[in-house]
Amino acid sequence: MEDKDSWHAQAHVDIYEKQLVPFGLVRFGVAPDHPEVKNVINTFTQTARSDRCAFWGNVAVGRDVTVPELQGAYHAVVLSYGAEDHQTLEIPGEELPGVFSARAFVGWYNGLPENQELVPDLSCNTAVILGQGNVALDVARILLTPPEHLEKTDITEAALGVLRQSQVKTVWIVGRRGPLQVAFTIKELREMIQLPGTRPILDSADFLGLQDRIKEVPRPRKRLMELLLQTATEKPGPGAAHQAMATRTWGLRFFRSPQQVLPSPDGRRAAGVRLAVTRLEGVGEAAQAVPTGDVEDLPCGLVLSSVGYKSRPVDPSVPFDFKRGVIPNIEGRVVDVPGLYCSGWVKRGPTGVINTTMTDSFLTSQMLLQDLKAGLLPSGPRPGFAAIQALLSSRGVRPVSFSDWEKLDAEEVSRGQGAGKPREKLVDPQEMLRLLGH
Repeated sequence: MEDKDSWHAQAHVDIYEKQLVPFGLVRFGVAPDHPEVKNVINTFTQTARSDRCAFWGNVAVGRDVTVPELQGAYHAVVLSYGAEDHQTLEIPGEELPGVFSARAFVGWYNGLPENQELVPDLSCNTAVILGQGNVALDVARILLTPPEHLEKTDITEAALGVLRQSQVKTVWIVGRRGPLQVAFTIKELREMIQLPGTRPILDSADFLGLQDRIKEVPRPRKRLMELLLQTATEKPGPGAAHQAMATRTWGLRFFRSPQQVLPSPDGRRAAGVRLAVTRLEGVGEAAQAVPTGDVEDLPCGLVLSSVGYKSRPVDPSVPFDFKRGVIPNIEGRVVDVPGLYCSGWVKRGPTGVINTTMTDSFLTSQMLLQDLKAGLLPSGPRPGFAAIQALLSSRGVRPVSFSDWEKLDAEEVSRGQGAGKPREKLVDPQEMLRLLGH
């Protein structure tokens, strides 16, 4: 039996991507003021430059090429296309102008081509974000950060222009459950608390009796609770000078579940959110929010829903669990489809950070290598990209290679230089193809 490494030494990996450019959520999801999180791009780039790896952008699997066609051309296929849809609120008024998904808002300021038409109206005083995860805090932070602090990031010029004109002074971040159930992490909370020119509004009544409960929770959650509690109860100390001067505020509203987006008098746009007051049944992570019958109206001109993501089925040939929003799998092996694998959010559901997803993809790769070793994958040569290239060409699809990306990358970097930005992202696919001479 050959050792596992010899299998690695012969493996060739082709990566197909719907966008013209690589890096997915690292480029289009990670906040522009978190450049350190994007360092993983360096590792990706090294991998993509390997002789045994190729990147093909501008290819939508399920539309330009089917999964069975890929399976015919390769020994194994791994689906890791994530969760590109957002969970809807399913409440009246959700379709009103002024209501957006946080996912689309993030795509807008991060230069995701499909979200460039969004252009949110930020002429209102108050924004409400529904959901209390890290994405909700990202969006709140971008809305409240002084624009001059974003000028040297890779936020798009168009988004920066809109944010410079913003009148938003107050952002409410609303959750159905209590402080013990928030989904954001301590780093993101700390950034909010330290945001220049802003001050937090937390109602100390929300934290009554938590002091004792905190002792039982795991350490990361405990540190998070202590920071929330301290912020809610402290009298302004010497460090609070920037808060005394604050012109903008943000607050966490707990035990509130959205019931309806309220229209303006002319019915033409969102003017508030009607919230059902809730109480918890059960304890800890498993606690459920139950409506008490009371409601409360929160006026606002902008509503951003951040209540989670969901995956879509990519191809009719691939099994899909609509209830859980994942591809049914056992440790990354797609159920009933030999040679087909999945990893990341489409495998486990939309939770966890880059690191979680990376670890998860390593596990899927190990399963694939095990199956290869056990003789469960097709033997004999497979044509790989040559076969797919012919199909794409006959369908008028022009894939974008990694060296094409490196030309676009150089263009972005040079466009950003004048403004002192790391890059100015290209947001128009047609312009990108023109620059490549396609």
